[in-house]
Amino acid sequence: MNQPIKQHLIDPEICIRCYTCENTCPIQAIEHNEDNVVVDASKCNFCMDCIPVCPTGSIDEWRVVQTPYSLESQFEWEELPEQEALSVDATSNESVDDDPIAALLAEAHKGAGGKAHAPITASKPTINLYNLINPVEAVVQGNYRLTDSTSDTDVRHIILDFQGHPFPVLEGQSIGVIAPGLDDNQSAHLPRLYSVSSPRDGERPGFHNVSLTVKRDEGGVCSNYLCDLSKGDNVSVTGPFGSTFLMPTAPDARLLMICTGTGSAPMRAFTMARERTVGAQEGGMVMFFGARTPDALPYFGPLKKLPDKLLQKHLVFSRCATAEKEYVQDRMRAESQLVASMLQDNNTHIYICGLRDMEQGVEDALHSIAQSFGGDWLKLRNDMREAGRYHVETY
Repeated sequence: MNQPIKQHLIDPEICIRCYTCENTCPIQAIEHNEDNVVVDASKCNFCMDCIPVCPTGSIDEWRVVQTPYSLESQFEWEELPEQEALSVDATSNESVDDDPIAALLAEAHKGAGGKAHAPITASKPTINLYNLINPVEAVVQGNYRLTDSTSDTDVRHIILDFQGHPFPVLEGQSIGVIAPGLDDNQSAHLPRLYSVSSPRDGERPGFHNVSLTVKRDEGGVCSNYLCDLSKGDNVSVTGPFGSTFLMPTAPDARLLMICTGTGSAPMRAFTMARERTVGAQEGGMVMFFGARTPDALPYFGPLKKLPDKLLQKHLVFSRCATAEKEYVQDRMRAESQLVASMLQDNNTHIYICGLRDMEQGVEDALHSIAQSFGGDWLKLRNDMREAGRYHVETY
């Protein structure tokens, strides 16, 4: 009889078919058809590279099996199978009970330096309350342009109301938006994920509505659909999604937030939530926020009005005619003393969100800043990630 093995699977009910995991997998163990994204058990070596890039958490599923599920069977799934009851192992005369199963499942994450964890004090998130089969209808309460009308960058602040339907969403989570119509294959559009830019109690306290920060992309089906919405329009929504890029509720938690463009959405949610919690007290938050020019930076005006004791702001521009080109990593190095003090504080949580091109530059800056105080950035980063204090969402 075969020895039981662990198998990496993807939850088809939660997966939004963004194919980020497939593009990330270094050994081509992940593939898809028109229905599902699946993992080839004969190729998967549990490197875990796909875990942190998944926006929904659907990639982080495991089963202990005696015979791996085939690709053909996975392609047909509409939901993930339960953990099967395993038979007696004839070679050892020992039953495969819950403890060995749990051990094998835990072993799936060994060496998972890339796996993110939620902060210890984060609230427990609701995941996948609404899905492709059962979306919820939201109504547009407002659609406001954030960037200057003369700017080539069109970024919108869109407010959705769920008309009494429960939609418990936390800061750092995302929602899926289903654009109307059909794609090139004459199939319904799959949801596109957008980070929520409002706190858990709503764009206005107690209203429990949800705001999004959306940049119009040329040729982007969903972004153009959202940017063109009018007040009163209905929108099909799935989610919420995301269980790790969450805000700590501990009052002494310090937040180091690094973002570009619409990557500011979760940072806005964090800032508003902290402001409502601490009031006039120190906020313990530092933000490095990059854009091409001031008129292309979302929330530029409101950000400038926030007191520094709540949020210390470093607004950085790479295409400003009156100043030298500067990126967020350049300003981080210029403020290395501040960043170093935060890296050495066990109450610091790091959040990085924005274009994927920024990620390596930020990593390099953090590495050199850690070296300045004799720290090992790779070890520090992995320790922070394991403690739920280091989070990256880039696209």
